[in-house]
Amino acid sequence: MTTLSAMVADARSRLAAAGLPDATIEARILIGGVLGLTATDVFVRGDREIGGPELEKIAEAIGRRLKREPVHRILGEREFHGMVLKLSPETLEPRPDTEILVDAILPYVRQIVASRGEARILDLGTGTGAIVLALLKECPQATGVGTDLSEAALQTARENAARLGLAGRFETIRSNWLEEVTGRFDIVVSNPPYIRTGVIAALEPEVREFDPLRALDGGPDGLDCYRAIAAGAGEVLAPGGMVGVEIGYDQRDSVTTIFQRVGFVLHQALRDFGDKDRVLLFAKAEPSH
Repeated sequence: MTTLSAMVADARSRLAAAGLPDATIEARILIGGVLGLTATDVFVRGDREIGGPELEKIAEAIGRRLKREPVHRILGEREFHGMVLKLSPETLEPRPDTEILVDAILPYVRQIVASRGEARILDLGTGTGAIVLALLKECPQATGVGTDLSEAALQTARENAARLGLAGRFETIRSNWLEEVTGRFDIVVSNPPYIRTGVIAALEPEVREFDPLRALDGGPDGLDCYRAIAAGAGEVLAPGGMVGVEIGYDQRDSVTTIFQRVGFVLHQALRDFGDKDRVLLFAKAEPSH
């Protein structure tokens, strides 16, 4: 038998000794998550006794983290835009930078709802469903479709929608980008794979070994998925619609060129919390007379 504070201190020490830079935060999140405690509980209930099965669960979780498995993969869920999303091996772990895409596209969803009474959203490569479900949560009049090549990822997205009470406004399509998509959408969004194939081997183990390769690999130049999205987006985008994509920090010009070549104009560009290019919004170019 030991106490919560002693367990957190021991975990912090072991994680720090392994060279993990956020050992203090991770020890609290990991142990709190295993025990079902809030961050406040971990701080104020340090004298809580831990023993038996709880000790075993914490020991297993710390062991997995020492093998570089990410904290939220160990816990099986992650918070994103005010939602708790279930993760699975076939889904990318949603990152805070992707919330920038949600917040950037949200005003346009609301504008469309205000003018038409509804909005249809298409999320390409949906994974956990993070982007489209966040938009549906904020706009009760909107409906959404998530596509993914992985049926397991789509199952995870459907489970997340059900957990959030959004299943009635969300459906999934198994598709390689836009190949199986029909109909028109007011908003097309995506956080596609954009890492160059040759760089993946040098990524941190947390990403390289635990995020699905399909969700990382953007081809030799990291741009394959943008080409696929741009090539088909014009066919499914409703008049006055908007396309929003997350990009790598050095891809603004190249992704903009890809979309411009097929009749889009760059409407807005946003930077992330590290002041790097992260989100681009495109609209269809107005026909010249």
